[in-house]
Amino acid sequence: MAGENNNLAVRSYQKQFKELLQVVYKKQAYFSEFFGGGIEALDGVTHNTTAFSIKTSDIPVVIGVEYNKDPNVAFGTGTSNTNRFGERKEIIYTDTDVLYDWEWTWHEGIDKHTVNNNFDATVADRSELQAQAKVQLFDNKGGLFISTVADQTLNLADFSNDAVLKLFNDLSNAYVNMEAIGTKMAWVKPELYNAIVDHPITSSAKHSGANVDTNGIISFKGFAIKEVPEAKFQTGEVAYTSIVGVGKQFTGINTARTIPSEDFDGVAFQGAGKAGEFILPANKKAVIKVVTP
Repeated sequence: MAGENNNLAVRSYQKQFKELLQVVYKKQAYFSEFFGGGIEALDGVTHNTTAFSIKTSDIPVVIGVEYNKDPNVAFGTGTSNTNRFGERKEIIYTDTDVLYDWEWTWHEGIDKHTVNNNFDATVADRSELQAQAKVQLFDNKGGLFISTVADQTLNLADFSNDAVLKLFNDLSNAYVNMEAIGTKMAWVKPELYNAIVDHPITSSAKHSGANVDTNGIISFKGFAIKEVPEAKFQTGEVAYTSIVGVGKQFTGINTARTIPSEDFDGVAFQGAGKAGEFILPANKKAVIKVVTP
């Protein structure tokens, strides 16, 4: 970002802003694990609706039966018209367009008569603050997306020990029965988080991952636990659970620039972009939300 440009033409900061977004996202996005731990950011994108295309296949993996050793399969009377591997499934991938579905902007001004700071330092500071603000926006949108795509909704009667234990037993059963593969994670509101930390089964005698002194817990009933502010959930919700990395969050940066202003002695600092979230339909069954009455 070096270089004075108070009186120069438009200067682009798209690449720097993209890098800031990705760094801040990894540090500050509460739901980053759901989206694979990061945000896919593209700079210099044209103003359109399609973010990118992915190749998908809706054909499930076939679990084969045991190898067929019948003398008339692939041999004898079955020569050339049977095989011992079972039915063959053709694998075909299709192209799926992933669309942007919301937008973000900012519009600030840096007047060299009033800013009382180095121009380049000001642009750097404002870029980082805008990155932090946008990541908070991405995170709020991400929480709403998780809530919307959740395939199941479970009820938590209250925050008593019995109710919390029943909830996580039900969640554990759900993921075992769907034969989900991967790390299970629960994003929980503070009241539920504290109920988990204080739960009798997290005692040190059971070699639990809970630390009451620091009010921290690593896992509970096979789920990695993450405390999330209440404001990140929708009304009545207390938790989301999922296999890590089932979704994708992305943004396209149309512009991040400074441009000389006609209205004051300095530059306008402007940014605009599009963003969205995506999950394969088949992965939605691995997303469950928890609500209270």
